[in-house]
Amino acid sequence: MGKLPNIHPGEILDMEFLIPPNITAYRLAKATNIPKTRVSDIIKGNRRITANTALRLSVFLSNSAKFWLGLQDAYDLENELNKEYKELWNIKAYMTAS
Repeated sequence: MGKLPNIHPGEILDMEFLIPPNITAYRLAKATNIPKTRVSDIIKGNRRITANTALRLSVFLSNSAKFWLGLQDAYDLENELNKEYKELWNIKAYMTAS
């Protein structure tokens, strides 16, 4: 059994919040004053969710900005861990360094 793929917050936005109630990217963009290109790029996984976007999504979707930023942070950390995994093993903790 392999590792699960790292899921971009845009995929969660699309699959969990836009598709079920049939909200289009255009409608989301219009209602939140987020440029449509930014919404599309987020959904495609090509753009991060910023604090400003998180605030707008939270108001429109009745959840918290911290939810969106938490998803983004978790995604970013997992990506960095995957890229830097071997190098991180070579770092000695400050308190245990000899």
